[in-house]
Amino acid sequence: MMKTLIHRTLCFVLYSPCLFIFLCPSQLFGEDAILEATRSEFQKIPIWVMGFSPVQQDDQISEQIHHQVQSILKNDLTRSQVFAVADLPSTKGAFSQNKCVSLSPAHEPHFKNVTVSTWGRLGIGGTANNVEGLIFDACAFDPGHQDVLTGKRYFSLKTNDALVRLLAHRWADELVYRYTGEQGIARTKIAFVGEKENGRELFVMDYDGYDPQQVTADGYLNLMPTWSPDRKSLIFTAYRDRKQQIMQRELATGREEVLVSPASLNITATFAANGQSITYAAAQEGNSDIYQIELDSRTRKQLTSHHSADLSPSWSPDGRHLAFTSDRGGRPQIYIMDAEGSNVKRLTYDGDYNAAPAWSPNGDWIVYVCRVSGEGFKLCRISPDGKQRSQITKGNSIDDSPSWAPNGRHIVFSSIRRGESQIYIITIEGAGLEKISSVGKHLSSPSWSPFQP
Repeated sequence: MMKTLIHRTLCFVLYSPCLFIFLCPSQLFGEDAILEATRSEFQKIPIWVMGFSPVQQDDQISEQIHHQVQSILKNDLTRSQVFAVADLPSTKGAFSQNKCVSLSPAHEPHFKNVTVSTWGRLGIGGTANNVEGLIFDACAFDPGHQDVLTGKRYFSLKTNDALVRLLAHRWADELVYRYTGEQGIARTKIAFVGEKENGRELFVMDYDGYDPQQVTADGYLNLMPTWSPDRKSLIFTAYRDRKQQIMQRELATGREEVLVSPASLNITATFAANGQSITYAAAQEGNSDIYQIELDSRTRKQLTSHHSADLSPSWSPDGRHLAFTSDRGGRPQIYIMDAEGSNVKRLTYDGDYNAAPAWSPNGDWIVYVCRVSGEGFKLCRISPDGKQRSQITKGNSIDDSPSWAPNGRHIVFSSIRRGESQIYIITIEGAGLEKISSVGKHLSSPSWSPFQP
């Protein structure tokens, strides 16, 4: 049983350089409503995405844009794994004096198929202060309670495709939050590596693959990006003069800083759970070991010391343990150790190749690359105690570089299919496989961002 109390008593404004977001429940809605939804862990909530209409009759926003917003919202809600979008006709919802109102009896034949309905308006208009811009009104209605549950007005000073998509993503995330108490992933980002002329450069795109933006442009090899916890920067391995160094790049300013000096091997860097240090694999000569460096003092600590190759550290969410890859048993396998490098235990035993572990945000799974007899390199998951294991991806492909969505329900990875490496997402159960990259070639090493602060 979930209970969500929707308060409609406050009105406030969030501001960014080009976007005002008006959250004005007292203007858009009536009395408070309590939503009760009873569902099992795997039962999705049926939702009707009705459609979007103009804010005013002489609206400058085309009907095509309204359909685009509806499509974006449907895709976001489907990917959330919280909602099941009902196959119902598009139709307009109800507004009265800029307020969301309960739907009319004409909509009632469809209510038996859904738990919640959502609709909205999109167009150019003015606010109460006579400021004109892009208006996005959105509503949600619970047929069971015959009451508007929630709704918001978003307002932007600018109008472009990226902002329209952002507003649709915001509403999708709001619906996920209202029904689960968890943040939605529609406004997250994915960093990845792409080939550019003779180099490998870093890129960042929306979680659904839209609007890829090039981050580095130096013509060198820039590999294995990882997000900072505050989502403001990326750390990555940069090849310079046949040496590898670990760099940090601020996304807003382009400022770069060398965190780990050049050596023969500096790879697979990741932030510690507290964000105050990074952990990586390094070697001056011979085998690689795992190190940790404090970002403030630059104090370096060696966590493993073994004649084997230790690589790919990944922190547990509580910061108490590290998973990593090691061939100390003769073949690459996944191991777990305490944060200080002690109490090393082997985790994987099935198969002769298991590597690239990534600990889930919830701490309940570790995803990794596994070699499956007759199939090649796939993605598998295993519980931290080793008692549960399953294969996630299947088919004719080479799958690599898994990274978790911050909600722990999805994984992004690179995959070679039909001779081309592209970026895909999939649920942890192995459903909903989707190619999200649309441009570029030889794309690899995706990293899913944290939630937006």
